[in-house]
Amino acid sequence: MANHRSVFSAVFMDTVITIEIVKAQPDDACHERVSRAFGWFDHVEQRCSRFDESSELSTLFRARTGAPVSVSPLLFQLIEFALAVSQASGGAFDPTVGQAMAARGYNRNYRTGQETTHRPHATRETSYRDVMINPEGGTVTLLKPLVLDLGAVAKGFAMDLAAAELGCFPGFAINAGGDVLVRGRNSADAPWRIGIKNPRKPAELIETLVVSDGAVCTSGDYERPRPDGQPGHHIIQPQTGESASIVASVTVVAATAMLADALSTASFVLGRKRGLRMLESQGVDGLIISPRLELYATSGLSKYRR
Repeated sequence: MANHRSVFSAVFMDTVITIEIVKAQPDDACHERVSRAFGWFDHVEQRCSRFDESSELSTLFRARTGAPVSVSPLLFQLIEFALAVSQASGGAFDPTVGQAMAARGYNRNYRTGQETTHRPHATRETSYRDVMINPEGGTVTLLKPLVLDLGAVAKGFAMDLAAAELGCFPGFAINAGGDVLVRGRNSADAPWRIGIKNPRKPAELIETLVVSDGAVCTSGDYERPRPDGQPGHHIIQPQTGESASIVASVTVVAATAMLADALSTASFVLGRKRGLRMLESQGVDGLIISPRLELYATSGLSKYRR
């Protein structure tokens, strides 16, 4: 007999977040768990949003350049992870692109519509090497006046924290704007089927993956076009400050959403050959789609294709 399915939705991080719970019988017990799961998206956003001038991340920007700043364990973990991915990708992933993104029009709070001003003298000539962390002291030091953007890791991190609240259920799915984290089986007692959009016709699917436990995150050139109407999108090539344009989309399957989210961004910037090499080296699977809609997969992706 099929299990009961309950679906809940809310908006955080400028994204519709949907949580689907699978359990044997419908009851009210899951509401508290789901509420706590949604709470993580709000908590991470309050700590890590560069669009909120009262966030902890924005407070870090205003600190004196070169001065160590004590930050919360949550923000420290995110920055530490972002820097590790930056190192592993040779700088293709770089959280210091915040000022370049702001210059391209990505500088408005989605809740209020107000333009956000971070550091008037922040430079775009930065790299992840301009951020130092001290694990023992829990401090972060910005060696240049710069703006960090943690968008490529914060949503995935919130998804992982939310998933930890839902572990008591036999199955669940968290969908955050198309990035999906699943555990167990769906209400039909089958593995979850996750569609990958055609980057040239996003209303259509170009591939479907079958996953029971893991996260599937996609970075695509069809998402978040420039607000000023100029050509381009939100995935920045750190060395040039321009939109990366080698591939059309990258989908990554990984154990955690934070890892899948970050590696999809890094691989998008690296392009097909180097992107696939990096995904293989990190022990994850992925699918890279070229502008001509050619599909290139890691060696292990076949286990998700049915």
